[in-house]
Amino acid sequence: MKQSLTLTLILLVFGISAQAQKSLPPNPEPGKCYVSCVTEDVWETVQEKIMVRPEYKTLKVVPAEYKNVDEKVMVKPASKKFVYVPATYKKVTESYQAEDPYKKITPVAAKLGSDTKTVVIQESYSHYEWKSAYADCESKDPRDCRVLCYVQYPEQTTGIGIQTLVNDASYSRAPAGGQTKTYDTQVEVTPARYETIDIPAEYITITKRVLVQDETIVETVVPAEYRTYDVTRLKQEGGITEWVEIDCKLTDLNVLPIYYALGSARLTAEARKVIDNKLYALMKAKPGIRIELNSHTDSRGSASSNQDLSQRRAQSVVDYLVSKGISKNRLVANGYGETKLKNGCVDGAECTEDQHALNRRTEFRVLPN
Repeated sequence: MKQSLTLTLILLVFGISAQAQKSLPPNPEPGKCYVSCVTEDVWETVQEKIMVRPEYKTLKVVPAEYKNVDEKVMVKPASKKFVYVPATYKKVTESYQAEDPYKKITPVAAKLGSDTKTVVIQESYSHYEWKSAYADCESKDPRDCRVLCYVQYPEQTTGIGIQTLVNDASYSRAPAGGQTKTYDTQVEVTPARYETIDIPAEYITITKRVLVQDETIVETVVPAEYRTYDVTRLKQEGGITEWVEIDCKLTDLNVLPIYYALGSARLTAEARKVIDNKLYALMKAKPGIRIELNSHTDSRGSASSNQDLSQRRAQSVVDYLVSKGISKNRLVANGYGETKLKNGCVDGAECTEDQHALNRRTEFRVLPN
């Protein structure tokens, strides 16, 4: 029993050590620095062409054309006049089917049953979630003890009542109706006799409107109308932790050599060029890293105005990088005003312009995620 417990503890320690090694950079080199980066979701914007009105035709009717034509028409045909000698007849009684019989239909109604059908109302899904720090976390930085978990949520279902067909509707037939009656007819015994007198035909002249060309249709095609919309789609899901090698000097605060006009936060053309070379190129080359930007002022002016000015200057660098396609989530802007002077040039101290300039600075460093 004691040996089994000892073996279990050895395996547990080995498993914890292996898990800790997996969370560190693979194959590190002495003297190199690394930062852990969580990859972001990659989105892309595509254009979709939507038809907002279909192609259709407009129709124009061209009226028919006529001409007048005179025509002689017969209003009474030639005939013969007969001097009639009636025929003689005899009475005969005939029977007939006065009403046909039919097949009477008796319907039988359909029979329905009941059942329950399961319907999925929420599909299963999964994503990464940060869990709270360990309760016994020994690090002063709580971010060192966070746990990134890949959480799966099961699908959700519900039952609905439905009806099922047990027997469909049907019917049966049976003979019904029918009636026979009689009637009297006269059968010719001797045919009639007559004398014939010819009567000529009668004519009149009429005027007709004759169709020369029928009505026609002129078709005009109105083309379809389209609109183009920008649609943002998830191209690649992020949330994967990876280690990125970084220059160790970049993990400490470095002065960014950009200069502002007195009391202004606007970036000059030279300042934008420095940002392109120092920060934009770095963030494009290492897309997982985050940058902290800290701006400071000298002691001249009020503390509140200097605090606001330093914050606006740091934010102007962030806004410029965002305008060039860098995600806002990768940038942190801090303004410290006159609270972190590099020398003794406090309010009331006599300092040269160069000494004041040493305090008017913007610094940056790479942050671990």
